[in-house]
Amino acid sequence: MARPRTPKTKAKVTGQAAVRRKKFEERAEPKIIDPLGEPYAWIVDTDKSKAREAWEIIRKEIPWLNSSHRILVAEASNILGRMIAGAEVGVQAMNLLRQCLGQMGATPADASKAGAKPDGESSEDPAAKYFD
Repeated sequence: MARPRTPKTKAKVTGQAAVRRKKFEERAEPKIIDPLGEPYAWIVDTDKSKAREAWEIIRKEIPWLNSSHRILVAEASNILGRMIAGAEVGVQAMNLLRQCLGQMGATPADASKAGAKPDGESSEDPAAKYFD
């Protein structure tokens, strides 16, 4: 099975678009300028679920999400909100959360594919000296 395509926006955030410039220059993707925005009105924080808090966590930790991801983020924030509140979360819900995060490009495997450093340290491109 082929690996899923890296969205152009994610590639820009992670630096992959600069490293593999030709691959991403020619890629045509829909332009969605609306940000992720506030959670839906029906997403509420309760004693058993902190879904709105989870929405904010997802929005901050996955900056390339936009308005086209809102339903997926709602699903993920519902499950993550139950975890934050300390409610019982089953194996199926945990697996669904993992799948949602994978679809949003937010798993450690996705970060390693993009070349992210674990400590957030930025390193110079070793090939940069040849292009000055």
